[in-house]
Amino acid sequence: MELHILEHRVRVLSIARPGLWLYTHPLVKLLFLRQRSRCKFFSLTETPEDYTLMLDEEGYKELPPSEFLQVAEATWLVLNVLSNSSSATNFQAVGVTKIARSVISPLAEHHVSVLMLSTYQTDFILVREQDLPVVIHTLAQEFAIYREVDGEPVPVACDDASNGFHKAKLGPSPTVHPIQSPQNRFCILTLDPDTLPAIATTLMDVLFYSHSASKEGASDDLDLDSIPFFAFSRIEGYISIVMDAETQKKFPSDLLLTSSCGELWRMVRIGGQPLGFDECGIVAQIAGPLAAADISAYYISTFNFDHALVPEDGIDSVIEVLQNRQESCR
Repeated sequence: MELHILEHRVRVLSIARPGLWLYTHPLVKLLFLRQRSRCKFFSLTETPEDYTLMLDEEGYKELPPSEFLQVAEATWLVLNVLSNSSSATNFQAVGVTKIARSVISPLAEHHVSVLMLSTYQTDFILVREQDLPVVIHTLAQEFAIYREVDGEPVPVACDDASNGFHKAKLGPSPTVHPIQSPQNRFCILTLDPDTLPAIATTLMDVLFYSHSASKEGASDDLDLDSIPFFAFSRIEGYISIVMDAETQKKFPSDLLLTSSCGELWRMVRIGGQPLGFDECGIVAQIAGPLAAADISAYYISTFNFDHALVPEDGIDSVIEVLQNRQESCR
């Protein structure tokens, strides 16, 4: 397998829900007016608490500072795992479940904090720029590692990256975070970018005007009501959308594309309190057990919490697997 370090240098931000009005204009530009922005990595996720943005430096320049905008201090680099990529036209994304053991768990063991962004097309792993030498050293035996330069993959000299590297010391066990499962049934969709104008008014209505009240103090119970959650990503020209099945009814059925089986997904939401960015192993404690049980999953990190999407018909098994894992860690 190959590990590609993409060219994007990404910032992670939170827009407070009351301040969304201040950012509607730049967000419309980033969403719909590609010719007016050089942003190539854009992801917007609505949660009950806020709107999380992951976007490259060109996109970040579009957003004015304000009291409503929180910006994570680090700059993040984007990793993508490919298999069978003997040429630029012959590759396949391998999915969160398959990279749990080979990427996510080893990085957690070396105390590298990661964010995940699953899309319809592939899965992106975000690591702090300052942690890249540790990432390369940790994964060099498992992967051929390339760094994209001007759109071309250039092999990484792993020996150089290891110079001065010190093996990580054993750290504290990761915190076991509570999990919750709201009742929404989610769709994971894509869209031909040329047809984006046809859904623009509906998309703006869903993102900017159909606000649900934030649920204060989410319960640790697993029987949550439906929560507002909507994710839109436009990365290197490819569009991915996650929305619940009720929201999907607002869109033209012939424009949004999904897998042939039309599978629906349920959410597992990780964290009782905001997770922050420094703790390591949060993704691993979810992705690892799911991989061991051979359960497919999408994973979306946000500014405050993490979210795994699993097949609807397997949600009970997922909850059981994760609860058993939590009990074994206590």
